[in-house]
Formats: sequence, C-alpha cells, structure tokens
Amino acid sequence: MNRKRIAFLLVALLTLVFTAQAQVVKLAILSDVHVSPGNANEGKLREAVAEINALSVDAVMMTGDLTNEGSDVQLRNIKGILDGITHPLYVIPGNHENNWSQSACKTFSDLWGSDRFVFTVGHLVVVGMNCGPFMKMGDGHIKQEDLLWLDSTLTAMVKPGMRVLSVNHYPILDDLDNYRAYVDILKKYPVITHQCGHYHRWRLYETDGINGVIVRALDMGGGNYGYTLMTIDLDRQWIEVYNKVIGNEPEVMFSYRINLDYYTTELPQEPNVTPAGFDIQRVVADNASIFTRVGVDAKNLYFGNSLGYCKAVDKRSGELRWQYKTGAMLFSRPAVSDKYIILPTSDKRLVWLDKKTGQARWQYEAEGPYVADGIVAGGILYQGGYRTFQAWDVKRHRLLWHYDSINNYCQAAPVVDGGDVIFGAWDTWLRSLNRQTGALQWQWNNGKNANLYSPGNVVPVVTSQRVVIVAPDRVTTAIDRKTGSQLWREKNGNKVRESLGRSADGKVAYAKTMDGELVAMSTGDQYNHLWTVDLGFGYEHAPCIVLEHDGFIYCGSRRGMLAVVNASTHQLEFTYRLGTSEVNGFEVDERGDIYCSLIEGTIWRIRH
Repeated sequence: MNRKRIAFLLVALLTLVFTAQAQVVKLAILSDVHVSPGNANEGKLREAVAEINALSVDAVMMTGDLTNEGSDVQLRNIKGILDGITHPLYVIPGNHENNWSQSACKTFSDLWGSDRFVFTVGHLVVVGMNCGPFMKMGDGHIKQEDLLWLDSTLTAMVKPGMRVLSVNHYPILDDLDNYRAYVDILKKYPVITHQCGHYHRWRLYETDGINGVIVRALDMGGGNYGYTLMTIDLDRQWIEVYNKVIGNEPEVMFSYRINLDYYTTELPQEPNVTPAGFDIQRVVADNASIFTRVGVDAKNLYFGNSLGYCKAVDKRSGELRWQYKTGAMLFSRPAVSDKYIILPTSDKRLVWLDKKTGQARWQYEAEGPYVADGIVAGGILYQGGYRTFQAWDVKRHRLLWHYDSINNYCQAAPVVDGGDVIFGAWDTWLRSLNRQTGALQWQWNNGKNANLYSPGNVVPVVTSQRVVIVAPDRVTTAIDRKTGSQLWREKNGNKVRESLGRSADGKVAYAKTMDGELVAMSTGDQYNHLWTVDLGFGYEHAPCIVLEHDGFIYCGSRRGMLAVVNASTHQLEFTYRLGTSEVNGFEVDERGDIYCSLIEGTIWRIRH
C-alpha cells in the first residue's frame, strides 16, 4: 500500500474517531445550591466546583436557585465561587433569585450578562431560559418575548441532523402556567430532553412525548451533597443521568433512549358561561407579559409590561393612546393623578408622565428599584421603594418626607387612612407612619428573622381601631391600630398567605387560603371565624387582593380563574376562566367597572 493511500486511510480513520467522539456530549449540572455567605452549602459548593474542574466535561450548567433570597450580596458571593469553574459555564436563575430580588431581577443579568443562554456542542444545541416567578409568589412563567426568542433562536440554529436540549428551573408540567405554549414551540424541533431542578428530588417524566428529567439539589439531606452528570450519545440515541455525590463514584440514576415521536395532549376545556347580570370582556391583549396591576381613570387604563413599557390604553376601544419606554421590566402599578401618571420603575426612577401624551416631565433618581404600588391621596403620592418610603407633592414634584429605616424593599400598596400610612416591607416589619411627618408610630413583626416570612406583599385590612394582615408564615394577625400591639394570631387550619380584603363596612376581613378557599373573619379584638367557601381553585398562592364591590366578593387565582362570591349569602356565584396565568389584582373605576390584569398579558373588564 503506497504512502498516499495510507495517509488517506489514516485521515479518514481520525475523522471517524473525531466525529464519533463529537457525538457524545458530557455535561455537569448544578441546581438548587441555595448558597448564603457562610452557610454549609457554600463550603460544599466549593468542593463540588473543585471536583467538576477535574472532570472531562464539555460544559457546566447552573439551573437555578443559586441563593436563598436573591439579594445582591448573595448573588455576588456565589458569582465569585462559580467563577472558579474552568469549563464553559452557563447560568439561569430560579424562583429564589426572581421572587425576592432586591434589584428587581437586574443584578443577576448584570453579573451573568443575561437570564437565558444558548450554546452548541457538536450537533447539540442547548438552550435555557428564565421562568420566574417574577417578584411575587406564583407559578413559573415564560415571558411572551422569551417564547418568541426561543422559537426564532432554534429556527436559526437547528440544522438538519442537530438535536436540542431544553433547560429551565421548572419542569414542562403544570408548574409553568404557560407550559402548553412552551411545549408547542419545543415540539417544532428535535428536543431530546428537558432538564430542570426546583424540586430537590430525582424524577423522570414525559410531556407530549418529550422526556423531562428533574435533577438533584446540592443538599439532598442526611449529609448527601452532590451534583448531576449527564452523558448524551447522539449516535446511539441514548442519554444517561448520573448522581454524583461529592467524594463518591457516579451512580446511574436514569438511562433512556432519545425519543422524537411527539404527540399532542388534548386538555379538556371548561366552557365559560357568563351569569345573568354580569358582562366579562377582554379589553387588552398585550405583546408582552404584565406583572403590574392596572391604573384607571375616566378614559384610560395604565399598566407596565415585561418589556419595560408603560402604556395608556383607551378603556372603550382598547386603542393604544401612548407608551413610554423604561430600561427594565415594570412591576409597579402606575399611580394616577389629575395631571400626571407617576411611574415607579425597576431601573430606580420615579417618572412623572404627562397624562395626555405620555411624555416624561420630571423624574427622581433613587438608590434602588421601585417594585411597589403607590397611592395618590389628597394630591400626595405615598410610595414605597428600596430601603425607603416617601411622600411626594405630585403637582410640585417635591419630596415632603421620607422614612429610610427599612432594611429591604417595599412591594404592596400602602393603606393611607386618616393620619396614618400603614405598609409592610420585606425586612420582616409592618409599620405605621405619621401621614404628615413620616415619623414612625409603631412597627410589628411576627417574631421570625427570615425576610421570606415578611408581610411584604400584602395590602393590610385597616379599620378605625385595628389592622389585620396575612403573610407567608400562613397566620392571620390582628394589631391595635393606635399602639401596634398584637391582639391575636390565628392559624385555625387555614393556610393563608398574601391574599386579603375587607367588607365595605370594615367589620369583616377576607383571606384566600392555600387550599383555594375564602375565609371570612371578624376584625374585632378577638378572632371570630364567620364562614368559609370553597372557590374551586385547588392549591393556591397568588398574592391577589380580595375585592368586595356592590354586594359581591371577587377573587383571582394563580391560574387565571375568577371566582365571585355573594357577600350576603356567602355562596359561590360562579367561576370564570380568564386565562392560564396569575391574576395580578382588581381595580374599580368611577362607573363601578372592575378591571384586572393577568401575567400572560391580558386585561379584563367585569361589569355588574
């Protein structure tokens, strides 16, 4: 055999070997590490990083819940640890970075460049996206613009013979409120598996034929610390998932063949029937997700979206009147005054917008992001912010007073009544300030040090003598309005969370439970359970206010359901499906029409 022939065969052989090797992709996966500076998980993560650096892997993925509270300190701390990984690293946030972020989700993107990623290894495209929930308790949600990005990205990158690995923090199951839209996009491409974490346990499942694998957390309890290894053999069409306990040899958890035979699940559709005397209409379908409640006046609806636009829409025609672009997602309801729309932004500004044109007339630069709803009362804006609460003369753009002894951010709207401003914050405290001076009158907390149990996203029920709240500690509490002393705390088997309202006369407080019930209780000096009605929501955690109006009680669910209860008979009148995502809250205009927004980007009008 001549030298040219030998050289040709050698090149051919090396090409075959290289091609075969290129079809085996090895990934290391970290998920749910929950690192705070100095906790046990921090040390174990450093050990895991050292092990991973010694492995032969193509890439490392961190698929969410890097921290416990998503604070800037915690994010920068773990960034320093993950920067020690010597392999290509790709990171997305989890619910613990999105739900309680003091930067309104901005610091994560600043540190890692984005909250989504896409990369290729050989013939494999790996794509990961943030799936919330965004700045409040809720189910996972893929923003509308991210679904469009996913589709266009895969269209551009997936060539014949290539395969796709999809990555999120949540599984493509009911945990994501818009998972059906997500799955419909994935099925257009050769997706071999969807990988996620979140549940701190192993699970192999499938959705419409797409295999999904839920992987381990760093800490699985009982001293079991580790991470996940995944080997994808595209030639053999085979995937192996390994449990890698730190210091031990890998153990196969799942081994399965790649499946590309997808199908469509036809979900049963419950017909909506509008009851007599009610009119329910969708008036806005936006091109992005809506995380804000709706501001209303005689002519327009005002809201912000996930693309950072504040919009004014005509209530009758649904026509866009104007829009104003900010630099980040919006989480605060625009505050409505006679002349201005005051917009709290997550890019650290209060912006005075001309009500007719939407043009910015004045702005205030703050220390941190605004994610709280403000209240305009008597020409004064009462606005919670990051580490501060402020009172502004709206007409003169003048800061009247500020209270700056808050150790985290405010979120829910305050109650402004008489001489008091009462609000909670994510620093464990409920406070009452003097309306004229901003001086602290009293503060109360539930005895827990963890910020996650704060009354941070609940609008208190305030009567002439008492304040009633619910919080993530799942307890209802009554407080003396004058002194701040605790009157009673009651569990009573009702797992309340952050959804609260009051009767028109203030004698009754309504709390939505995590079992999807509405509980009515007296606002008196002692706890007195009045009645309970099943709303038909099932498991429930949406921090949507409960509204009583014109003899009916309105409740919204985490899955787009509206429930209406008769305030006199205490019976469920009807339920109505508005969509599939969380109801943000209810607003009433001067005519008595009720408006509510859904995270999926719609606004509905309810008339009775």
